[in-house]
Amino acid sequence: MKKILGVLLLGTTLLIGIGLAINTYADENEENSTNSGMSISLSPVSKILQISSNSTYDNVFNVNNDGSSPIKIEVYAAPYSYIYSDEEDLYKLGFNNQNNFTQLSRWITFLDTAGNYAEKVYYTIEPGGTIEVNYRIATPNNIPSGGQYAVIFAHALSSGTSSGVRTEASPGMVIYGRSTEGEVDITAEISDLKIERSVTEENITKNHFFASAKIKNTGNVDFSAVGTMKVETLMGNVSYETPATSGRLSIIPETELLLTDEWKETPDFGLYRVTWTVTAGDQTEVVTQVFFLISPLFIIISLIVLTIIVVGIIIGVRRRKERRSRLAI
Repeated sequence: MKKILGVLLLGTTLLIGIGLAINTYADENEENSTNSGMSISLSPVSKILQISSNSTYDNVFNVNNDGSSPIKIEVYAAPYSYIYSDEEDLYKLGFNNQNNFTQLSRWITFLDTAGNYAEKVYYTIEPGGTIEVNYRIATPNNIPSGGQYAVIFAHALSSGTSSGVRTEASPGMVIYGRSTEGEVDITAEISDLKIERSVTEENITKNHFFASAKIKNTGNVDFSAVGTMKVETLMGNVSYETPATSGRLSIIPETELLLTDEWKETPDFGLYRVTWTVTAGDQTEVVTQVFFLISPLFIIISLIVLTIIVVGIIIGVRRRKERRSRLAI
């Protein structure tokens, strides 16, 4: 009997411990945010252009001061590319890597307050104000086929002069230039398709369906990779499907990125068929797996209930034996 009571006590302690751990996890993940009073934004955030050799393209974008004080900004263009990191084994966005697909950044100039076009210009924006920035793309006599990519930055400065220190407020507008000359090559490599049924956050394992795939652009122009995760019961009822507004990833040439999707609202118990479909460039890959979901908390509660039932049966059997012994006397 002491052993049985010990099992019950251990199960109850585990259940309480899990509840405390969940509450602690929620408390530790509360984040505090601070408002620095400096806020700028650009519109639009991207631009797609068809470009040809020896041509000029004039465009405009807006810079908004959403803060409460005047802001001095510097505007300039930089290469838009991804660089592979050996330490992290992934491609990271960078703005200093010059390659055959980032020449566009050298072709962009901006209209300054004196009416001249320059590689870098400065403006002051009043609180709540908006300015228009005119920029020009002047292509050389020969441009490569495929895509050209650049980002226009509007860096806020910490002082009222052009020599001020840059702050972290630096939104950018990405320009996707697509050459009208030469051949367009839209090819991709899809690898490492995976579907996992759990993720670990702060030492707590949760039932989530998590799908991923690596997409590499082996062509000469950007494309959108699309991933769709579909979760069905074995009866065919759809419990989750990637929304049409998500599951997309724009990938520029010479870049490999990770495409993911996750269903967080998974139940504690169930049998599901999960299909992960990835389309990129000229390739489509599909993987399907069947999962049985059961949460650790559900297992513990089931063990406690089962223990109580077993204890009840044992006690009942002992009482019947005792009654029979007394009747036999």
